[in-house]
Amino acid sequence: MTPSSKLLAAGLVGLALGNFPSADIAGRLTGRDLRSEGTGNPGAMNTGHVLGRRWGAAVVAIDVGKGLLAARVGNRMAGPTGANLASTLAVVGHCHPVGRPGGKGVATSVGQVAGTFPLYLPVDIGVALATASLPISRSRTRTATSAASLTWIGFTTFWWRKRLRNPGGVVPTAALPIAAIVSSAVVARRFAAEAERVDAFNRETHDLSAAASRVAAT
Repeated sequence: MTPSSKLLAAGLVGLALGNFPSADIAGRLTGRDLRSEGTGNPGAMNTGHVLGRRWGAAVVAIDVGKGLLAARVGNRMAGPTGANLASTLAVVGHCHPVGRPGGKGVATSVGQVAGTFPLYLPVDIGVALATASLPISRSRTRTATSAASLTWIGFTTFWWRKRLRNPGGVVPTAALPIAAIVSSAVVARRFAAEAERVDAFNRETHDLSAAASRVAAT
């Protein structure tokens, strides 16, 4: 195979992995429709809201695995560029699967980080958790994801420009920050598209919690 055909094959593998409907399968196994319950988003977070933490954790693990596996397979097929391309297209495939609405891609992008730039993974998780704990936004998940994405882009750019070692990951080339930028943009667009429904769900959940507290206090 020529280098370009290897890259094409790696990209197709990543896209196929991203299209794997993990949350939809969880919904079918439990007889629930995740698109009409909770936030209506077929992703790990809504799976946890609707089906419980165990199902949510299972979907998170699968979605992270999609990004990680895409990076590993892409690297074997076409080197560092193949790894970055395949894992980015896994995020794209998760967010925009063929023939159905997709999730937001956060877990799959974490898998991408684990497969291409594992040194950054603790920082990624730390930034997201620290930002999510701050009462600075109605949508803490979106704010935390945005902060982690910006940090991811910054770190990958620094690693590439300084030509630093990346043990457990891929050789840092320009494809590393480009992949971070593309995946971050795709995830950000999905968050923007779902913002209204998520805000409505959060308001409803808050109102129900407040009502339950008032009843318990009487």
